[in-house]
Amino acid sequence: MWKTKAPLRGDSTSLNVSLRTFDLPGLIKKMKNSHAWAKGELNAMILLKNPFKQIVLTALHEGTAINSFQSNDSITFQIIEGKLKFHTQEESVTLEKFQLLTLHENIKYSLTSKEETVFLLTIANGALQPDEN
Repeated sequence: MWKTKAPLRGDSTSLNVSLRTFDLPGLIKKMKNSHAWAKGELNAMILLKNPFKQIVLTALHEGTAINSFQSNDSITFQIIEGKLKFHTQEESVTLEKFQLLTLHENIKYSLTSKEETVFLLTIANGALQPDEN
């Protein structure tokens, strides 16, 4: 989907770590001070990745558009900074700071940042989760 990199070396995405904390303001500052950001590229950092879930911190410049993407997994977008216009075939919504959007799997969507925007993207693969019975 997007170019991403892990925020820490070693076991930062290991399944064996039961408790992790992230300094989001510090990570955002680091992302915005990167060479890629200065070149006008979006910047994304994987905070968690396992077979069931992935959490990605993403920063977009104003006017960045991601068109016609379909996720086979359930996703959420939690806006930390800025404003994001989100579109599906059924409707459109503008998400602002501290708002959260959820989307079921297999829904085609696109988005556009209305200003410099940072959000957490959570991807949950329900098909891979263990059976609860």
